[in-house]
Amino acid sequence: MKCYLCAKEGKDRDAVAICIVCGMGVCMDHAIREEVAVWEGGYPFPAKKLKRTVPRILCKPCYSAYHEG
Repeated sequence: MKCYLCAKEGKDRDAVAICIVCGMGVCMDHAIREEVAVWEGGYPFPAKKLKRTVPRILCKPCYSAYHEG
């Protein structure tokens, strides 16, 4: 699999990860490792945020959207 963002720039780089949000393949330059909060609770809304986090890989566009506001 190739990096989607590099392909849009006309580059040919292998993807090393897949964004957990959008599923885009990304190379090391476009991958961001983020500690994502873990929520506990039932439907329809989570009840509380837990102290631990889970490491996840995000692409740069999803990382930006995740940190807006």
